[in-house]
Amino acid sequence: MTSRNNKPIIEVKHLSKEYQIGMDRTYKRFTESFTNAVRHPVRTLRGLTGPKETFWALKDINFEVERGEVLGIIGRNGAGKSTLLKILSRITYPTEGEIVMRGRVGSLLEVGTGFHPELTGRENIFFNGAILGMKKREIDDKFEEIVKFSGVEKFLDTPVKRYSSGMNVRLAFSVAAHLDPEILLVDEVLAVGDAEFQKKCLGKMGEVASEGRTVLFVSHNMGALSNICQKGIVLTGGKITYIDTIDNSITNYLKSINTNYNNEVSLVNHPNRAKNTKTSFTYLSMDLENAVAYYGKPLVFRIGYNFTDPVFAPQFVASFHAINGAKIFTINSQWQKNNFGEYISGRGEVICSIDSLPLLPGSYSIYLRLWQVGEKIDDIQNAMTFRVEWSNTTEKQYQFSSDMGMIYVNAEWNI
Repeated sequence: MTSRNNKPIIEVKHLSKEYQIGMDRTYKRFTESFTNAVRHPVRTLRGLTGPKETFWALKDINFEVERGEVLGIIGRNGAGKSTLLKILSRITYPTEGEIVMRGRVGSLLEVGTGFHPELTGRENIFFNGAILGMKKREIDDKFEEIVKFSGVEKFLDTPVKRYSSGMNVRLAFSVAAHLDPEILLVDEVLAVGDAEFQKKCLGKMGEVASEGRTVLFVSHNMGALSNICQKGIVLTGGKITYIDTIDNSITNYLKSINTNYNNEVSLVNHPNRAKNTKTSFTYLSMDLENAVAYYGKPLVFRIGYNFTDPVFAPQFVASFHAINGAKIFTINSQWQKNNFGEYISGRGEVICSIDSLPLLPGSYSIYLRLWQVGEKIDDIQNAMTFRVEWSNTTEKQYQFSSDMGMIYVNAEWNI
């Protein structure tokens, strides 16, 4: 007989989730509903029995997760990633299919999930632990560690309804990660926290995985996924379109959203724009030859902007990333020569020129940010993807292999 430990900790079989479109979710008093039914019986009957438009948020999802595995779930907004985690967390139920979970589940899907707003941070730690099935003694043993990690000691006896979203995330993640779940489900909610805390969270997830526990991680941060996950699933339109190692899954996903390498992309409604930022960038174009940049050659790119209000001491930042999200180098208008003056307003174009592109052949992406006196105005991850190839005149291509890195640095050696 096969032991429990030899079976996958998660089995998902033919999982599907259907939602109704345009469903009236407003709550009416009984007297109002009754009056409408009397006055408009035909319309009311049609509303109850007529055809309803539906869509499948997930359709025929099948996968397994082994004990101790860290799985990254990748996809565009609306691909079904969060729906999948909500079903695994039993927040919502599937329309079809079967899920087998062989372990206690801790989840962090939305800010403050599982917290009671009227209870204090201290009370919510015990409340959350009870939901996870922990005994009071177990929670007591972890209490100091949870509080220290979260960094909300001063506000521990304050009702969480008065917490900022960042404080909610800090405490919620700390509880979910420290109360020894065998399966930890984490959504993109970590993006709410500050950079230092995000780094702590990623380290903690790596620590949880090293202890043999299982992590499912949804994120648009390809670098974070590549660093802590071993395996990846790509979701497209509610279906799994790719399963492989995390780096191969990231490559597949980025290729799928950049099916054609173009010299210019619109940034007005870009899907990778960070939340709570202004739409200031309007387009990004690159002076490429047949959609290709060449190692060692100049590279010029142009960022269109439209500022409804003047931007003082503007700081344009462009970082170049590998296909898996790893940052290679950054250029910043405050570090290099510019003629911006004290402020920029209205519509226009910023032109950036790199004398000699140091990137070795491969696929890369540009991330863009705009700052104003320490305030982030616009932020777009993976704004545009482009390819780099050897120029026709170089002979260095015969001396390099892919494991030597991604940039070439000139140096002189002497004895």
